[in-house]
Amino acid sequence: MKKTSTRLADGRELVYYDLADDTVRDAVDRRLLDATVTTSEIRRDELLGDSVAVASHRQGRTYHPPADECPLCPSRDGRLSEIPDSSYDVVVFENRFPSLAGDSGRCEVVCFTSDHDASFASLGERQARLVLDAWTDRTSELSHLPSVEQVFCFENRGAEIGVTLQHPHGQIYAYPFTTPRTALMLRQVAAHKEATGGENLFDAVVERERAGERVVLEGEHWVAFVPYAAHWPYEVHLYPKRRVPDLLGLDEAARTEFPRVYLELLRRFDRIFGENEPPTPYIAAWHQAPFGQLADFDGVTRDDFALHLELFTIRRTSGKLKFLAGSESGMNVFINDVPPERAAERLREVASS
Repeated sequence: MKKTSTRLADGRELVYYDLADDTVRDAVDRRLLDATVTTSEIRRDELLGDSVAVASHRQGRTYHPPADECPLCPSRDGRLSEIPDSSYDVVVFENRFPSLAGDSGRCEVVCFTSDHDASFASLGERQARLVLDAWTDRTSELSHLPSVEQVFCFENRGAEIGVTLQHPHGQIYAYPFTTPRTALMLRQVAAHKEATGGENLFDAVVERERAGERVVLEGEHWVAFVPYAAHWPYEVHLYPKRRVPDLLGLDEAARTEFPRVYLELLRRFDRIFGENEPPTPYIAAWHQAPFGQLADFDGVTRDDFALHLELFTIRRTSGKLKFLAGSESGMNVFINDVPPERAAERLREVASS
């Protein structure tokens, strides 16, 4: 992998990640852009103990542009985009309309390919590995920013999820705090560790699932399963078999196997509801240990956390979505319409030949 860092016309950082070591990236952003102005503010909810990002400047962000005006395609044929070069493998840049900025963190966009009509599932294994390497590099770089405590790499896919740009891409949020979901996990890990005399909760969960009926697929270094208490109709958790706290901890064997396993998972998701259905909308979310202090979680260190990816869709059956209504949105109590065992069975049924 070759990494080339440059700046866009308004001063935002852009980084090319290339498969070929001899690739030259010297294209200049020729757009006339004003400096990016953000109003991102973190407000803490005293009753719930969590935080909300208020970012009113995002109201003006790009919204469902036609394909020939996509800002994530390369700059070609006189049309200038967010990517100055006429081609790219993988590219990462600071979001022009960030939810988090400055002392409130940072937001980046990850373009998985220059092909506007592709999807992550359609990538080859070398390209998917390059995306993994980009995620890893960005996790490392962002973790050194003084305002950053946790790095979250994710992909939103599909209009039903709320995606406003159809080009295959994901995002990276660098939070200035430990996110509420991670804090919940860490509290459970701490309680389990104390109750069992030191056993790791993540290890116990993975061991139990591997012995059960909800495994979807398993490789030498990765295992994917539908969790016992899945919140979503079709939800898969992907773990490396060797526990590591973040993407930086993966060894070469796990990195090499990841593209094959993950691409197979995504392709199965696209077949859940039948070959004639539209592409399955999903969220793919990497969970990594915070880089800050874990003093609030008695006896827990970063090494007690287990890197994993959670992949889920909001579609519950053909042509129907799972909405977060009163119980889910009002009380955070999920009601799942699909038994996890049946979801796992279905995801095994649609294995590619």
